[in-house]
Amino acid sequence: MTRYFAFNGDADGLCALQQLRLSEPGAATLITGVKRDIALLDRVPAGAGDTCTVLDVSLDTNRKGLVRLLEAGVSGRHFDHHFAGELPNHPGLTAHIDPSPTVCTSLLVDRYLEGRHRAWALTGAYGDNLTEVAEELARASGFDEAARAELRALGVCLNYNAYGETIADLHVPPAELSEQMQGYADPLEFARASSTYRALRDGYRDDMERARRVEPRSAKPGALLFVLPNEPWARRASGVLANDLAKAHAASAVALVYPKSTGGFMVSLRVPSDAKVTADTFCRRFPTGGGRRTAAGINDLPDSELERFAQDFEQHYASA
Repeated sequence: MTRYFAFNGDADGLCALQQLRLSEPGAATLITGVKRDIALLDRVPAGAGDTCTVLDVSLDTNRKGLVRLLEAGVSGRHFDHHFAGELPNHPGLTAHIDPSPTVCTSLLVDRYLEGRHRAWALTGAYGDNLTEVAEELARASGFDEAARAELRALGVCLNYNAYGETIADLHVPPAELSEQMQGYADPLEFARASSTYRALRDGYRDDMERARRVEPRSAKPGALLFVLPNEPWARRASGVLANDLAKAHAASAVALVYPKSTGGFMVSLRVPSDAKVTADTFCRRFPTGGGRRTAAGINDLPDSELERFAQDFEQHYASA
């Protein structure tokens, strides 16, 4: 039997995986990529008797691959907080899916493990921009202010590392980062001991200094649109910058658009929790769009669609 873990390469996926690997030690094959590389199950070569655990990627996006694996005799677990659509009715599938806006995959795994590795769950929640949820749970779990700050910084850096068009854009490939994390039951010890984390932290600071100097292409009440340059630092900074801008402009929708080296654009969208049109609903208007209620994206926006996107964005979110 071979164990497979297919996981999003961001903080939430990494920290969900870390909790399970600490609780279920043993050899495993990892399938992952950059944050937007989410059609992962097409790449899982599992067969009858194998297991595959899926973390932090949409079941709906991976439906075809999931059905293929189940029909081949693979036992599957799926932990996720994104739009799932109708769940396959198959005895080999166990689904832990909750799209609530106050939940992320790391917290779903924490719920499943009854808090056994809570510090890693908190790291994932901080990284996934659930700061208030993470703070409340961290205080209730006895983490002091310094520990909470360190967990948040680690989560943000792990999340930042996953943003890029390709693995070449990243400081560390997510599968390699997971292997480095595996030996640490305590994320605070990982933060203290890991030279990789120090490199991520330094890279994050440098990239964000540049990103925060970018001016919006358009700024209407309720809707801010930014277009970033075609640079690796901009692609790496895009997710954290979107989260930071969403906090700074809490009543507005924020869209970040950045060029792909192969042509076209990628989009990160953040909207207020009370927005009439959710982020995932808006992004699914475009063929490669998806996400969740307050944070979503489009993986491949053609050059010819940029102006339509900008007009639709303002039409849906700008105040009258």
